[in-house]
Parts: sequence; C-alpha cells; structure tokens
Amino acid sequence: MNMQTTTENKIASNRSQIANLDAIKAKQKATWQSGDYGQIAQSIENFAEEFMARQSLRRGLRVLDVACGTGNLAVIAARHGCDVTGVDIAENLLDQARARAAKAGLNIAFEEGDAEAMPFADSSFDLSISMFGLMFAPQPERVATELQRVTKSGGHIALANWTPEGFIGKMFRVFKTHLPPTGVPSPLDWGNESIVSQRLQSGFKDLRLTRRITEMRFPFSPADTVEYFRKYYGPTFRAFESLSETARQALRHDLVELQTRYNTAQSPDQTAVSAEYLEVIATRI
Repeated sequence: MNMQTTTENKIASNRSQIANLDAIKAKQKATWQSGDYGQIAQSIENFAEEFMARQSLRRGLRVLDVACGTGNLAVIAARHGCDVTGVDIAENLLDQARARAAKAGLNIAFEEGDAEAMPFADSSFDLSISMFGLMFAPQPERVATELQRVTKSGGHIALANWTPEGFIGKMFRVFKTHLPPTGVPSPLDWGNESIVSQRLQSGFKDLRLTRRITEMRFPFSPADTVEYFRKYYGPTFRAFESLSETARQALRHDLVELQTRYNTAQSPDQTAVSAEYLEVIATRI
C-alpha cells in the first residue's frame, strides 16, 4: 500500500466516523456567520502582526490565507507585495474582508470555500497560512491533505493554533462541561505537537513546532468581556442561544470566573490574559 493510498484511507475512515457530517458543516457555517467576527478580529490584529513578522514575505510570493475570516493575515501579506488569496466558509466575513482590502487599496482575491476541499489547483501557492481558523474544520486529516495539495513543492505552511493547555484551551473546557459533544475531533488537537506531527508526516519536512504566548487585552471588565464574546463571537453566541436560561446563567458564571481568575489587568475596567498558541511551520516536500 503506497503513501497516497494510506492517506486516502485515513481520510475515508475519519469521514465515516463522523455522523451527519453535512449537517455539522452547515451548522459550522451558520455559527461563523452569526455574531460579528470582524469585531473579534480587530482585537487580535496584534497577534497577526507578530505571526506574520516571522514569515519570509516578499513581493510576488503566492500566499493563501486558509479560513481567512475578515483577512487579518491576508491584508498583511498584501501590504508586503504578495499575491494573496483568502478562502473561508462564511460569506459575510468574506464581504468584510473584501471591503477592508478595497479601503486599503489592496488587490486580494477572497473566495468562498471549505478548507477540506479548497477550490484551487495543485501547487498553486508558495505559502499557505492560517491563524486560529483551519483548526475548526471537522476533518483534520483532509485539511492536512489539502494544505499539501495546494502548496507547491519547496513551499511552506505556517499555522497558529490554540493549545489545549493555554487560556483558550481552558475556555474550551468550560464550554465542554455545558454543551453536548460535537461528534468531531477537538480543534485543540491542532495545538498538540504529537498530533500535528502525525497529521503532517506525509508530504512535509523540516517541521518546527513552537509554543508562543500572546496577550489578549480588552477594555472591559471580565464580566463585560464575556458579554462581548457572547455578542460578537459566533461560537459563543450560538452556544448561549442553544441553552435554556438557567443553563446560560451557569455558563456565564463559569466564563466570568475563568476570565477573572486569569486577568492580570490592574484596572477593574480592563481584562488582560496570556494566551498560548502553537506555531506550526513546515516545508512542502
């Protein structure tokens, strides 16, 4: 059995283990189109700047921003003269990304598409990037295969994924205690070095995995920060909407407690927490 057949079998096996995959994908799309992720994206623009400063961006480099949202990474790459494409499942976020690029005078191609089946030819890009995006796709093996397919030989991938042990990982655990199982692999597995190494063992080399810390700052109290995410962040918005009023209060209590416990801001009207993510860099064979 050759390597390609092995990979295809893994993908088929992973799909067969996920019940109602089409319904899950439709729900994910609706989730990311709810709220207003553009507000959240603004609060992590500094993360994007730090992350992209470590990439070798140059004029004419063909860059793909996977699960691009409102285009944080894509905009930075375009400002460096790269030939940039962004892809995402959420149409409203792509509309925001296009308006943002137009306002900045940047030529970026934003297309609707699934990270598990991207609408691009083989070997289309020199650099494929994603920040806190592709990690949410329900079939991670297929995502890894797509990254390999669309990135040219000798090209690179660069990913930023929340870790299970970091603050966002702790937040995920709070949600997990209040919500039914999703039936898909945890997005946080993309922040686990051993799992990522397995997913990228075929088709990539020179894998570099680095844990990094960034600070999330909000001009609100911990309680108001929870309400901010509840209003604008699609997954949080949908989680609260799916619960009874009593369950909502319990979830809110636990989220406020978490934000308060890890808050390092000196002012009661501010929230600052250190968040860990795994930076994944690899070369396409």
